Amino acid sequence: MKKIPVSVLGATGVVGQRFVQLLDGHPWFEVVTLTGSDRSVGMTYAEACHWVLTNPMPEWARQMRIVETDPHSVQTPIAFSALPTQSAWEAEARLAQSGVLVCSNASAYRMEPDVPLLLPEVNADHIALLAHQRKQRDWSGGILTNANCTCTGMTIALKALNDAFGVEQAFAVSMQAISGSGYPGVASLDIYDNILPYIAGEDEKVEQEPLKILGTLRDSKIEFAPLVISAHTNRVAVTEGHTVCLSVKLRSATTPEAAKQVMSAYQPPKVCTDLPSTPRPVMRVLEEIDRPQPRLDRDFGNGMVTTVGRVRSDPIFGLKFTVLSHNTIRGAAGGSIYNAELAVALGYV
Repeated sequence: MKKIPVSVLGATGVVGQRFVQLLDGHPWFEVVTLTGSDRSVGMTYAEACHWVLTNPMPEWARQMRIVETDPHSVQTPIAFSALPTQSAWEAEARLAQSGVLVCSNASAYRMEPDVPLLLPEVNADHIALLAHQRKQRDWSGGILTNANCTCTGMTIALKALNDAFGVEQAFAVSMQAISGSGYPGVASLDIYDNILPYIAGEDEKVEQEPLKILGTLRDSKIEFAPLVISAHTNRVAVTEGHTVCLSVKLRSATTPEAAKQVMSAYQPPKVCTDLPSTPRPVMRVLEEIDRPQPRLDRDFGNGMVTTVGRVRSDPIFGLKFTVLSHNTIRGAAGGSIYNAELAVALGYV
């Protein structure tokens, strides 16, 4: 197929760089526009971007000029947004109105009633809300969002368990990588030899977003899943990979072995089967007593696979386990690209 031209909004930040890296050689998409802040407009990407990823900056991006984030500069069918939440609210709406499908990593629109909050291997059917969004807002484009990076892996695990046994309650404790705070991130004197037990707005996102993702689409509305999540979110001295320790109360009692079989056997909806970013497998369940570990397990499946380990009985809730997902790939840029692939496959672009 002829590649679809795409833009990356906020291309110089950590997530913007991930977009550039992951879109390099993508079979469906070709980056033709990079946007940035006022201070970087007119500069080449190599001049404006302090590249922090281990892979080299792609050669095609180096001499590309940074442009403004507005409909005059961004005229591609799809734009991938790594914008800060504050600027995303206005910029993404302007682009959606002008005909651009914005696949956003920003949190600005995630909980809006007419905006799909997508994890394609979990709730691909929610993308149908896009038609209602376009009609209601008089947009010819639209906005699709991916979940908070901490929610991503745990929600995928909860989906499999909910389908098989029903999930009533979950208690989550996160250990989140410093890359989740962008660049330059957390000051070294704050994070070295330390754990930060507060991340602004994070508890609320982890407690609320999975309810929308696991909800049911009826009559152009999402009915939130009837489960309760309590979250403690923490920043730790890990570069990439968010780890969540989960205790889960199920409607139907099960054994750790049965839970492991359900998670390892979980399959995405049929529409996702041939999408380039579909994780294979969706979940990888490890038997080692000391896994998953971010350094060893975050890059599995090109960073798109959710890794689960330490599945065992919980004396209070019934079941507990540890989930790891790559925060800037599956939980950010890779997730938005996956959403765009779904939109293309279903004819929304």
